Amino acid sequence: MAPGARWSWARPWGASCELAEHCRAAGGGELHEGRAAGEAWLCEEFALDEFASRNLVGYVIDQHESAGALPTDRAITIERFRDELGDWRVCLLSPFGSRLHAPWALAIEARLAAEKGYDVQTLWSDDGIVLRFADAEELPPASVFLPEPEEVEDLVVAQLERSALFAGQFRENAARALLLPRWRPGGRTPLWAQRLRAQNLLAVAREFPSFPIMLETYRACLQDVFDLPGLIELLTAIRSRRVRVDEVETRQASPFARSLVFAYTAIYLYQGDTPVAERRAQALTLDRDMLRDLLGQEELRELLDATVIEETEADLQGLSADRKARHADALHDLLRRVGDLSAAELRVRCEGDPKAWLEELEISRRAARLKIGGEERWIAAEDAALYRDALGAAPPAGLPEVFLEPVPDAAERLFRRYTRVHGPFVTSRIAERYAWLPAQAQAVLAGLEARGKLLSGEFHPEGHEREWCEPEVLRRIRRRTLARLRGEVAAVEASTLVYFLPEWHGIGSRGAPDLRLGEALDQLEGVPLPFSELESAILPARVPEFDPRMLDELGALGQLAWVGCGSLGDRDGRVALYRRERIGLLVERGTPPEDASPLHLALLDHLQARGASFFTELANATGEPTGGPLLHALWDLVWAGLVTNDTLAPLRGLAVRAGLRRRGPRALPSAAAGRWSLVSSLLPEKPEPTARAHARALQLLERHGVVSRDVLALETAPGGWSALYPVFREMEEMGKLRRGHFVEGYSGAQFAYAGAVDRLRAARHFGEEPVVRVLAACDPAQPFGALIPWPTPRSERARPRRSAGARVVLVDGELLLFADRSARKVWSFPTSDESREEEVQARAIRALHRLFDDRSRNLLRIEEIDGEPAARSPLVALFTLAGFRQSYKGLELERSGRIRD
Repeated sequence: MAPGARWSWARPWGASCELAEHCRAAGGGELHEGRAAGEAWLCEEFALDEFASRNLVGYVIDQHESAGALPTDRAITIERFRDELGDWRVCLLSPFGSRLHAPWALAIEARLAAEKGYDVQTLWSDDGIVLRFADAEELPPASVFLPEPEEVEDLVVAQLERSALFAGQFRENAARALLLPRWRPGGRTPLWAQRLRAQNLLAVAREFPSFPIMLETYRACLQDVFDLPGLIELLTAIRSRRVRVDEVETRQASPFARSLVFAYTAIYLYQGDTPVAERRAQALTLDRDMLRDLLGQEELRELLDATVIEETEADLQGLSADRKARHADALHDLLRRVGDLSAAELRVRCEGDPKAWLEELEISRRAARLKIGGEERWIAAEDAALYRDALGAAPPAGLPEVFLEPVPDAAERLFRRYTRVHGPFVTSRIAERYAWLPAQAQAVLAGLEARGKLLSGEFHPEGHEREWCEPEVLRRIRRRTLARLRGEVAAVEASTLVYFLPEWHGIGSRGAPDLRLGEALDQLEGVPLPFSELESAILPARVPEFDPRMLDELGALGQLAWVGCGSLGDRDGRVALYRRERIGLLVERGTPPEDASPLHLALLDHLQARGASFFTELANATGEPTGGPLLHALWDLVWAGLVTNDTLAPLRGLAVRAGLRRRGPRALPSAAAGRWSLVSSLLPEKPEPTARAHARALQLLERHGVVSRDVLALETAPGGWSALYPVFREMEEMGKLRRGHFVEGYSGAQFAYAGAVDRLRAARHFGEEPVVRVLAACDPAQPFGALIPWPTPRSERARPRRSAGARVVLVDGELLLFADRSARKVWSFPTSDESREEEVQARAIRALHRLFDDRSRNLLRIEEIDGEPAARSPLVALFTLAGFRQSYKGLELERSGRIRD
C-alpha cells in the first residue's frame, strides 16, 4: 500500500481496487456480473450491513462506467471535463487523504502560476483535488499536476504564506501566544475581530521572518497539517511507475469527481439571504447535473433570463440587426444555417426585399421552393434530399444529382438543425412546424436526448411545460445570463440611486391616504426638515390627497410628536416628527443653552414643575405679558429641542405671526396655540444604549435603503457613524443585512437589506416612458447635494443648494432643472443622451406646472434661465410650448393656464 492510504482506507474508494478485483473474478471479467460477490466481500471484510455494501458496490461500478478508471492506492485518476459555462475543471482523484492533497494543491498552484501563467482556483479534500480553469482554451499537460519530488517542498514553502491555511494557523498561534488581547476580560472576541487583528499582525510579522510566531506557523503547517515526506514518497512512486496515473476526459463529472465539485459550490446552499442577482449568478456557475443534485430538480426557470433567451434565439435565427442578410450569398448561408423559411420569415431576416435575391438563387440552383407544413418555404438546394427523406417533400426538377442522394437519419438531422438555432422549445412547437404528430416528434427528440445531443428540462422563465434545448445553445444562454447578472452585481451608478430613492420613498404611489401617511412618517421619522416644505411638498408627494389636518388628528390621538431642530429665520424652522412610542429611543435628552436668559430658565422651571401648560399659564408664571419677548423666548427653547407642543398649529401660525387666533383685547398669537411641554417629559430616564443604537440603525435603513457613512450628511445621529457601525456589523453577522459595494460613489462599508439591494439593482432598467419627478430640494428622496454631488450645470454661475422652497426636476434619474425658492431663477443641466436632449428637456419644463400644487401660488414667473434673462435663453421656445408666455419681466404662467398631468 502506498503511503498515506491508511488515512482514508475507510472512504468509499479506499478499497475500490480489491472490490473491483473480487467483482471481476466472480463475474468473469465483468463488474456487473460480480456485484453479489463484491457485496459479500465488503460485508465480511469491513463488517458492513447489506444496505451499505450494496450502495458502495454500485458507487464503484458507476464510477468505472463513467470514467473507465478507478482511483485506488495503486492508481490515481486525473479527470477533466467542461462545465456548463465551458470552463475546464480538472479533478485529481486519489485515496491518500488531505494531508497529502493540501501540499500537493499548493505545489500545483505555484507551478501553474510560475510556469504557465494560469489563474486557477483550487480546492482540496480527503477525496482529491479539484481545479477550475476560467476562460482557458486548453489545459496544461498532465505533467504540470505531478511536480518533481525534489522540488515539491520548495514549491509548497513558497506558496504556503499566501494561502488561507497559513493565515488561519497564524491567527490560532497568535491567540495562543496572547498577542490578540480581548476587548474586555471574560468576554469573547468575535471571529471577524480576531481575523482583522491577526491580519494586521501578519502584515507586520512578514517583515521579520525569524519572528517566533511565523516560525511556529510554518512548523505547524508543514509538520502537523501536511505530510510532506508522504507526498514526496508518493510522487516518487508515480515517477517510478509504481503508482499509475490514469488520464480521462468525460462529458460530465464522474460520481467520484462530483463530490469534489459539490465541495467547490456547496456554499450556495447556505446563502438564502443573498440578493437575487448573487444567488442566480452563483447557481449558474454550477453545471446542470450539480444543480439537479443541489436543488432536488433540474429546473432553471428561476435562473435563466427571458430577455437573454430571446436575444440568443434572435442571433441564432438571423433576426438581430447585425446578423441580417445583406446580399444573395448571405441569404444562401442563412438558409443553410437556419433551414426552411417562408417568404415572410425571410423578409424580417434581410435588409431590404429578398425577392430579387431569391430569384437569383433559384435560377442558379442554390435555393429551391418546397411545400412544408402546409405552406411554401424556401430551402438551400443542398438540403433537398434531407427534406425529401425526412418529410416526404418532393424536390423541384432540375436539381443536381449530388443534392438528391439519400440522407441517413434524415429526421434526426433535420431536428438537430432546428435545435441549434432555437432556444428552449416544447414538443408541440417543432411538431407544428413540420406537420408531425407530437408523439412522432417526441420519439425523435427522446432519441437525441439519449445520445447526449439534446437536453430536456424546464428552462424558460415564462414556460409551463417540459422543454428541449440543444446543449451548446443552453450553454450560450447561461453564459449571457451570467454576464448580465454579474453586471447587476456591480455597484450601481449615481443615476440609478436618483431613480431608486423616490421609488423607495413611494413618491407618487397610490394607496389609502391613511396607510401611505403611516408609511411616509416611518421613513421620515427623525430627519430634520423645514416645516413649510414638509406640509407643502414632502408629504403631499408621498400621500395621495394629503391634508395637514391628518397630522393634527395623529397628534390629538397621542400618536405623533415633533421636536424643533433649528430655526430658518423668523417664520420657519426645521422639525423632526416622531412616533410617540419611539421618541424615547431616537431623541437625546437636551440641556439648556449656556446663554439662556432668566426668562428661558423660568419657562423651563415652570414646565418642569407643572407639566404641559397653555401660553397664558406660562405668561402668568413668568409675569411676562403675552407679547413678543415671552413668545420669542418660548420659540428659542422650541428650536433648541427642549420644548414641544401637542399640536402642529403653532408651526403653521409662525408663518403668519401677525395673524391672531381671535379678535379682542385678550387675543393670542397663533404661534402660541396649544399646550406646551418639555421634550424630556416624553423620554425615559435611563434609555438602554443598545436599544437606542439599534432603533437608529433601523431608522436609517428604512429611510435610505442602502446605508453608509455618507447618509449621515442628512442626519443628526449622536456619535456619528462610529456609534452605528457595530450595530450594522452585528446585523450582518446574524444574516439580517448584506454588506458590500452597492452604490458607486459611497465611501466605506455599505449595508442594506437583501430586498433593498434587489430593488436598487432593478432600478437600472427604466421603463419605456420617462419618469418625471418634481421634488423639494431638501427632500430625503433627493440625493443631490448630500449623498452625491450636484452635476455640472450649463451655467458656471449656478449654485444649487438643498434650501427650503427650492425645487428640482428629475427625469429617469437625471437632474434637468433647479428652481430657487421663488422660482424666478431656473438652472438647467445637460442630459447624458444628447440624441434625446430636446425631448427630455421639454418634459422637464412641462413638469414645472406641478409647482402649482402649492395652493398659495397663483402665478409662476421665471425671470432668469441659466443666469441670463429668460427671454434670451435658448430654452425659451420649449417654455413657450409648455404654456409660458413672454412678459416684460420674463416668462409667466398662470394657474388657469396650467396643463394637468
